[in-house]
Amino acid sequence: MTDLLQMYQTIRKRSTDLCLPLAPEDFNIQLADHTSPPKWHLAHTTWFFEEMILKKYLDGYQEFDEEFSFLFNSYYNHLGDRTDRSHRGTSRPLLEQVLGYRHYVDELMETLLQVELETEVRKHIIIGLNHEQQHQELLLTDLKYTWWHNATFPVYDTNSNFLTEKNTESGWLKMHEGIYQIGHADSEKFSFDNEHGAHRVYLNDYSISKSLVTNGEYLEFMEAGGYKDFRYWLDEGWSWVNAHGINSPLYWIKKEGEWMQYTQGGLKKVHLDNILSHISFYEANAFASWRGMRLPTEFEWEAAADQFSWGSRWEWTYSAYLPYPGFRIAEGALGEYNGKFMINQMVLRGASIVTAPGHSRKTYRNFFHPHYRWQYTSIRLAQ
Repeated sequence: MTDLLQMYQTIRKRSTDLCLPLAPEDFNIQLADHTSPPKWHLAHTTWFFEEMILKKYLDGYQEFDEEFSFLFNSYYNHLGDRTDRSHRGTSRPLLEQVLGYRHYVDELMETLLQVELETEVRKHIIIGLNHEQQHQELLLTDLKYTWWHNATFPVYDTNSNFLTEKNTESGWLKMHEGIYQIGHADSEKFSFDNEHGAHRVYLNDYSISKSLVTNGEYLEFMEAGGYKDFRYWLDEGWSWVNAHGINSPLYWIKKEGEWMQYTQGGLKKVHLDNILSHISFYEANAFASWRGMRLPTEFEWEAAADQFSWGSRWEWTYSAYLPYPGFRIAEGALGEYNGKFMINQMVLRGASIVTAPGHSRKTYRNFFHPHYRWQYTSIRLAQ
């Protein structure tokens, strides 16, 4: 068995394994445009291999279902029309059809992987596998967001709290002014195109926290009136807080005078020494302002990353999602993967507790609009 075939089988199996705790009724529900139901994730990641690999590189390939090209395309304009993003949660096709689709595509992909492949084909397959790992994380976070709106607070897995991590380091890391190398430059290891264009940046002296903000620290901000004082908020953030009545991190509720938070292990007490999670960029920046500090830039974060522990939360930076020097959007559908989203989004660094195994590196650039907080996001302060 080739290494790539084994990698393919392992990653594809993990997607379906993540769905083992679900009932059939759980696979179709969609409550927000920015989330997708589990069935759609299973189908879309399969569609990726069908469209990007099998149709291009397997002679005589026959589509499983011609309607699936429309139903499970996400945002690839090169590949034709697609269903509206808000309409991904439908009862049809049936779950059994989607699982049959996965089986059909997997059999043909495994046949393709038995032979020696051109470098370009291997490269596209590896992109597809990393794409699937991204959707594995989204499957879990989207499901949590959906279940949060259920008054019974469903349990995904009693052992899947995902919010129990504590800091293992404390204090500040002093970084001296100088020139630092940024970006992914190892051609032997996978990276996305938005990490390319390794370049040097000049940084002034700065200090960055070795620990992430805890629930207790953030609760101090809340109890000090942080959500009610405009002085700490960017104008957009202040408008967002007031328009949506935001007064706590996502998934926090107060019951009988005690703060609780919804986890994928059920409703749990908020423990003060656990690492904070599920906050927006607006909240992260307001907290930093309240503390008289700031968020690090993505360059400051990467320059220091080898000297502190990271990986339990995605960490907001004060960097807009922009191209690195020399970045060019590739031709064809794969060129739509990252470049066209370089507008009105902020960069997050690190990884989270539900990031797929082996899918993190210090050069990884995640990105979301500043009001989103359904991912496992947190704060690392800088000054």
